[in-house]
Amino acid sequence: MSTIIDTFIAPPCAATIEILHEDEHLLLINKPSGLLSLSGKNPLNLDSVHHRLVQVYPGCTLIHRLDFGTSGIMVVARNKAINALLCQQFSQRAVTKTYEAQLWGHLAEDEGVIDAPIAKDPALFPLMAICVARGKPARSRYRVLTRTERLNEAGEPLPVTRVRLSPETGRTHQLRIHCQWLGHPILGCDLYGGLTQPGTERTPRLMLHASALTFVHPVSGEQMAVTCATPF
Repeated sequence: MSTIIDTFIAPPCAATIEILHEDEHLLLINKPSGLLSLSGKNPLNLDSVHHRLVQVYPGCTLIHRLDFGTSGIMVVARNKAINALLCQQFSQRAVTKTYEAQLWGHLAEDEGVIDAPIAKDPALFPLMAICVARGKPARSRYRVLTRTERLNEAGEPLPVTRVRLSPETGRTHQLRIHCQWLGHPILGCDLYGGLTQPGTERTPRLMLHASALTFVHPVSGEQMAVTCATPF
């Protein structure tokens, strides 16, 4: 079996983590773009959401992750019992996750479903691949919010579509690879074509933001519906 070596070194992140909700059981945070969710094996990648939070909230654990470049809502458990209860909701797909993104090009349809299995391939690391034969089921919904154009550095129009994305499964890089599969990669995506179209080379960040999260509070039973404004 091939050995996977991660050579990525995260640049320093000066942005802070915003606390959206806090109680004795869990936290809801707004993760900044450019911050790892978990510290990497390389000591140069120590800074992360978990590393920062555990200094203030000892024993806290992440229920899910967001990619390095993705910003937005994450739920954090403050103890192991809450972690287990929240993980159960995620595994049973009882959690509704909504993202906003800017895609290259103008989508032809106003809404649709992307149903394309995703597989890991050590030879492609860190990329994932669409693979019907050995991929795990992956399904995402999209809805167009706006279609606009902006001028690139050459003064040429760059077509951009803002979309709302709703993943029904939680595969690694799912939204990024599904948008590429559509033929409209997420702007700023260095792995799946978001920096290869003319005029996209200097996109300031991955244009993907976790904007809403709905789940049931594991202790109170309250329906938690949290939103976080998209910063781009």
